[in-house]
Amino acid sequence: MTTIYLKPHKEESLRRFHPWVFSGAIARVLLDAGHQGNAPAEGELVSVYSSMGEILGVGHWQIGSIAVRILAFGVETLPADFWNERIRAAYLVRESIGLIRPDNNTFRLIHGEGDFLPGLIVDVYADTAVVQAHSIGMHLCRKQIAQAIIAEVPQVQNVYYKSDDTLPFKAPVEGDKIGYLAMTDCEKAEDFWSTENSLQFRIDWLRGQKTGFFIDQRENRALVERYAKNKDVLNMFCYTGGFSLYALRGGAKSVDSVDVSQKAIDLVNINVARNFPEATNHTAVAADAFEYLTAQKAAGKTYDLIILDPPAFAKHRDAIKNALRGYQRINAKAIEMIRPGGILFTFSCSQAVDKEAFRLAVFSAAAQVGRKVRILHQLHQPQDHPINIYHPEGEYLKGLVLYVE
Repeated sequence: MTTIYLKPHKEESLRRFHPWVFSGAIARVLLDAGHQGNAPAEGELVSVYSSMGEILGVGHWQIGSIAVRILAFGVETLPADFWNERIRAAYLVRESIGLIRPDNNTFRLIHGEGDFLPGLIVDVYADTAVVQAHSIGMHLCRKQIAQAIIAEVPQVQNVYYKSDDTLPFKAPVEGDKIGYLAMTDCEKAEDFWSTENSLQFRIDWLRGQKTGFFIDQRENRALVERYAKNKDVLNMFCYTGGFSLYALRGGAKSVDSVDVSQKAIDLVNINVARNFPEATNHTAVAADAFEYLTAQKAAGKTYDLIILDPPAFAKHRDAIKNALRGYQRINAKAIEMIRPGGILFTFSCSQAVDKEAFRLAVFSAAAQVGRKVRILHQLHQPQDHPINIYHPEGEYLKGLVLYVE
């Protein structure tokens, strides 16, 4: 196996179990005898040593500032049962915290570094697991991962691989980036339903965003349900209507769902019809968020409860300034349209924007509008999106629930 030696004193973060080795920390690379080329291949397993020759761990090599993502500490090679052991441990966490129930068969099984498998995401919808690789190393291991999921997760019979949008853009990729890795019924994807807290959602992992659904808002959707009774609700960036369904179940007077994608709006209507076939208090509109809010404000429209859950405004640090301006602008428009005594749920899923910066953007929006605003809740990602205590970068979802006078 190719071995990596670090510069003096660059091993301290690995001794604290942080799973990343940065390229600037590497002193030299010793390729194994049979290696082709003059550098490790993207996705290759490499052993990492300190400058003094202490074994630190084994991980996937990748091109970029993060050169190695550690899979196992203190060993030179991965144990034979590595994938089964990691996936079994992740499943037991979800089982022990009560996420796997007859009324809830939708959960995240693997959350990258949070489950000690950097570069891997696995979401479970009933009997189907959807796998996304964010590194070439995980892409190369996709078949082993699928076999381990089938072996260790009792309800899963199908494994779909969907990494066409998640693999490093310039990396050489061998093999398919999408397709079934294990399958008992390929027709399921055309009309597939999964259950979250007794609500049913149509999951389209073939054409939908991410793995087909945003599981990370499950607990926050339940909180919306608690606040929705007798309220006029606006769900902006609604995607397939998760917040809308919870608001309807919570007794909302009316719910408006808005998303720029007509396909998403079609799914919202399908989901509402499935769960509330007699509902007459729901409206779904395909529109740009800023244009919709501007038009509604001009028409004098107001709401008791607004949910803002936009896509990531900043996917990298270079975009932070523009992202913060975007968050300030959209929150200002929403705060203007909240009735006195109303509530705003506002979120950022941009990992590059920390919670202090996001809170400052929302504060600036409130100050701009001149409303009195209180913070009722500070929200974050749920239990099946755990944060590795040694890897605080894994905290990405942040939200505020505001009371607006």
